[in-house]
Amino acid sequence: MTILVLARQAQTDLRDIADYIARDNPDRAVSFVDELLAAMELIRERPTSFRLRSEWRANLRSSVYHGYQIIFQISGNRVEIARVLHGSRDIPSQL
Repeated sequence: MTILVLARQAQTDLRDIADYIARDNPDRAVSFVDELLAAMELIRERPTSFRLRSEWRANLRSSVYHGYQIIFQISGNRVEIARVLHGSRDIPSQL
């Protein structure tokens, strides 16, 4: 079974996303983070089906959910979510 791990920075990213959305809609902030976590579960289930992003860094992959890049890497039976960043950001500089 594949293990899903959220790096500390990915956890911080999720908190920042929730805080940003909560300024206007606290309920939506909670539901949106839940949706991101569900998207991460899909990544855990079939990680190799997502785009390889070697232009960012070797062995990185990503999945897009409502404009956010969920950036991860695979190591054995482990999928580590490294970052969750809005696609409008300069992603390479954030890695």
